[in-house]
Amino acid sequence: MPTKDQVHEQLATVNDPEIDKPITELGMVSDIAIEGRRVGVQIKLTIPGCPLKDRITREVTEAVMRLDDVDDVQVAFGSMTDEERQSLSANLRAERGAANPEMDIPFAAADSTTKVIAVASGKGGVGKSSVTVNLAAALAKQGHKVGVMDADIWGYSIPRMLGVSGKPVAFEGMVMPLQAHGCKVISIGFFTDPDRSVIWRGPMLHRALQQFLGDVHWGELDFLLCDLPPGTGDIAISLAQMLPNADMVVVTTPQQAAQKVALRAGKATEQTGMKVTGVIENMAGFTDPETGKTHDIFGSGGGEELAEALGTDLLGRIPIDPHLREASDAGVPLVVSHPDVPASIAITKVASDIAARSKSIIGRSLPLNVS
Repeated sequence: MPTKDQVHEQLATVNDPEIDKPITELGMVSDIAIEGRRVGVQIKLTIPGCPLKDRITREVTEAVMRLDDVDDVQVAFGSMTDEERQSLSANLRAERGAANPEMDIPFAAADSTTKVIAVASGKGGVGKSSVTVNLAAALAKQGHKVGVMDADIWGYSIPRMLGVSGKPVAFEGMVMPLQAHGCKVISIGFFTDPDRSVIWRGPMLHRALQQFLGDVHWGELDFLLCDLPPGTGDIAISLAQMLPNADMVVVTTPQQAAQKVALRAGKATEQTGMKVTGVIENMAGFTDPETGKTHDIFGSGGGEELAEALGTDLLGRIPIDPHLREASDAGVPLVVSHPDVPASIAITKVASDIAARSKSIIGRSLPLNVS
């Protein structure tokens, strides 16, 4: 016959799927009943009618059934009281260590251990978003805790590329991000009609970004990747104001026209104070699978020239692979669906290099030319 302590220990391995913390730590386990080899568990949901109740049932059942003396598990549900929810919310906000946690952006704190990486490009169509989702998935596969913020308010594509849909749950003034492929995800696409355009100007864009960073309960992250819109508009400026310690990775294609435009995006850091930590050259040649010959469809050398002009490193060259488009449309990152193809190997190496740098890199602010 199992003991309550043994059952409680097993339940501590089950995380709330929205808050991503053990249900025992969150005070969600209200009662444990044992009768012979049968165990009953009473769970208090953070919100009534939680849409992930079936997942909690499955994971609680699997965890308790790992005990040798258990043949059957019954899971029943209740809901937290208003006071319990308010107490939990206060504890979650207090974990951020902010003097005013309701208004603070945790990643901007001097003692934040999260490396924020803004993925930027000078123009659209260079594969910035596909690079973002694959870098995020690669970092997650390597065991890091990763968040993805889709800051491309007008042209959001992260939800589709990561295959995640639905409405984030609000909990006591906080928003719980959705999850996919080991990454926490937030996008304006979760809140708007997908068939209608988002027509917002500066103040609304700034506020949306502020809420994504401050009101979303990201939890403990090693990396937060921000997919910026192309160019150097309001979003890029606002992000630099809110997160001056963030690093920027600039994505370009090899052709000179894209490289010149991307240079302007990188040079914008001279005014914002953000650091350029590297350049990724996407669409760097296509290798014919029948002949083995590589064709530089978009030219060559643009990534190296851009990195040199920005005084930073070329982090990697990602070759063209038709599977990348197929994977993005299917909502499965290439590094997950085809981990052994050259493009995935290149992306995974970039992710490993970024992870290795994150603890020691100081970054480099670009020199301001006042002449």
